[in-house]
Amino acid sequence: MTKKAKSPERQVGIQKIYVKDFSFESPQSPDVFAGGKEWKPHSSLNLRSAHKQIKEKENLFEIVLTITVETKQDDDALFLVEVQQAGVFQITGYEKDEFAHVIGSFCPSVLFPYAREAIASVVSRGGFPEFILQPINFDALYAQSLQQQKDAAGEEAH
Repeated sequence: MTKKAKSPERQVGIQKIYVKDFSFESPQSPDVFAGGKEWKPHSSLNLRSAHKQIKEKENLFEIVLTITVETKQDDDALFLVEVQQAGVFQITGYEKDEFAHVIGSFCPSVLFPYAREAIASVVSRGGFPEFILQPINFDALYAQSLQQQKDAAGEEAH
C-alpha cells in the first residue's frame, strides 16, 4: 500500500485591508453647484488589480484593486476619484491556475466593498449626489481576461 503525498490545505486568510492611495478632484467647483444646467452626468469606470509577494515563506501577498471613476456633464469634468484599495492575504495550497484565480477574482471581490464605500463617501463629501457603484462580477471579468489572453496568443501564432 502506498501513501499518498498530502497536498497542503487550501487557505486564504485576510491579514490586513487598507487604503494604499486615494485621490479626489472636482475641477469645476464651486461653479458646478451654481445650478442652471439640468443634472445629466455620465461616468466611466476603470478597474485594475495587481499583486506582489511580500514574504515567500509565509505566502503573504499584497493585492491592490485600483478603481478610477470619472464623471462628466457634457465635456466638463465634474469629479475624478481614484482609490487603491489594498489587502495583505495569506494564500497557501493552491496550484498555479487556482492561485491565479484567487488573486485575479477572489481577492479583488473581497476588496471591492471597501473601495465602493470609500468612493461613495468622498463623492458625497465633495458635495455631489449619492454615488453607488453597482456590484461587479469579478469571476466573469477574470474569465473574460483569460479569454482575451487566449485570443491574443492565437492571433500571434498566425
